[in-house]
Amino acid sequence: MREPAHYLKSLAASFLLAAAVACAATAPEAAPAPSSLAPAAEAAGAPAPAADKTFDALEASASGKGFTQAGIVALDAAMAAAVDDGAVKGISTLLVKDGHVAHYYEHGIMRAADQAPIKEDTIFRIYSMSKPITGVALMTLYEQGAFSLDDPITKFVPEFADLKVLKGVDADGKMIVEDMDHVPTMRELMSHTAGFGYGLGGDDPVNTAFREQGVLASPDLDTYIPKVAGIPLLFQPGSNWSYSTAVDIQGYIVQKISGKPFGEYLEETIFTPLGMTDTAFFVPEEKRDRFSDVFTHSPETGELVPLDDPRFAYREGAFGMEAGGHGLVSTLADYARFCQMLVDGGELNGTRILKPETVKLMRTNVLPETFHLFSDGNSVNPERAGHGFGLDFGVLVDPAPTGTLMPTGTYYWGGAAGTWFWIDPVNDLFFIGMVQVFPAGSMDNAFRKESGDLVYEALAK
Repeated sequence: MREPAHYLKSLAASFLLAAAVACAATAPEAAPAPSSLAPAAEAAGAPAPAADKTFDALEASASGKGFTQAGIVALDAAMAAAVDDGAVKGISTLLVKDGHVAHYYEHGIMRAADQAPIKEDTIFRIYSMSKPITGVALMTLYEQGAFSLDDPITKFVPEFADLKVLKGVDADGKMIVEDMDHVPTMRELMSHTAGFGYGLGGDDPVNTAFREQGVLASPDLDTYIPKVAGIPLLFQPGSNWSYSTAVDIQGYIVQKISGKPFGEYLEETIFTPLGMTDTAFFVPEEKRDRFSDVFTHSPETGELVPLDDPRFAYREGAFGMEAGGHGLVSTLADYARFCQMLVDGGELNGTRILKPETVKLMRTNVLPETFHLFSDGNSVNPERAGHGFGLDFGVLVDPAPTGTLMPTGTYYWGGAAGTWFWIDPVNDLFFIGMVQVFPAGSMDNAFRKESGDLVYEALAK
C-alpha cells in the first residue's frame, strides 16, 4: 500500500534528524521470583537439549522439512520477484520450524558500488525490530523483582511526574493541556498506550514538537529524557494506542535499574548468552564489508539508489543515543537465535533468558477491542483490524478480518527499512525477512504479506 506523501515526508525527516532511527485494565500481578541465566539442563528434572540450534550455516542446514517442495518454490518465486520487479535491491529470508531451518533464501545485492550479493552473514539495519529485544531486556529485570507492570513509570523516571496531556489547540495553534489522570504504568509503557509521541509522522503539536526539538537525535539517553518530559502526552494514559517513543524510554529504564549502560546490559544479558555476535548499535570497521547499503527512491527517477548519508552508516560514536526503539543492526542468523529463544519459551541451547510464563505474558494481547493498531513497525497502515498488542510485540487476535492465513496468537513486528518477522507458537515456526529500503512505507510491501500466505500454503498438512 502506497503511503500518504505527508506521512512519508515526516517519517524520512524524523529518521534523518534522529540519525536514521526508525491497556486494558488488568488485575495486578505479583513480581516473580528472580530467575537465573544458568543452563536449563542444570535445573532439577530439566532435559538437556538434543542439539544446539546455532543457525551458523543456514543454506547448508535447510531441510525443507514440514513444507511442500512446490510451496517453497512458490515462496522463493515471490521473494525473487520483489527484487526483479524493483521493489527492493536484495532480500534474504529464513523459515524455521520445530527448531530446524526449513528454508533459507537470498537474492539480489547488498551493495551498489561493487554489486556485492546478499549473503548469510550480511548485516542489516533492523530499526524497530530492536523493540522486542529491548522488551526482553526489561523483562529480565521484571523477573528479578525490579518492578511490577502496574508500577508508575515515575518510579524510575521521576522527570515524568509533571507530564501534561494534550487537550486541544487554541486559535493561535498553541497547545491546550491538562493534567494526567494517572501516571502511565509500566504495562502502558510496554504496550504503547502511555500516550507518548514519536515524531515519525503526524502534524499534531506533540509529534511536531518531537521533530522540532530533535528528541530522537539526542546524543545520549540522559539528554533524551528531559526532552520527552517537556512534551505533553497525546492522550490520557491507557485511553488509546499510539506507536511511540516508549521503547526508547524502556531502554533508559533498563539502564537506570541495572546501573549499566543500556548497550552493555544488552550485550551481557542477551547478545553474548545467545551468541548474537553481530547485533549492536554500530558496525565495527572489521565488519563493514558485510554491512548492507540502505536504498531509497531517487526523487528524479524513482529508481532505488544507495542512501549516501553518514547518519545511516552506523559508525561507532557517530550515532547518538543507544535507542532501544530503533538503534540496532543485526544479521538473519542473530535474529534467528533471538526468535528461537522466544519459541523455546525463553531459552536457547540450555541458556535461559526468560521464563516461559514471561514470554507468554509478552505475547498476550493487552488491548481492549476498541483500540486499533495503525503501524506494524514498517509504515502506517490504518487497516489493522484483528491485531492487538502485547508487551513490545504486535499480536494477531483474530485472523478473519485480516485475510491472513496465520493463526491466532502469532506475534510479530517490523523495521523502518522493511525488515519483518513473525513467530507462530501454534505451528512452532518463525519467519524472518531482511531488506533495506528506507523508508519502508515508500515501497510496494505486497511481497511481505505474500510471504505469510505462501508459508502457510506450503505448510505440509
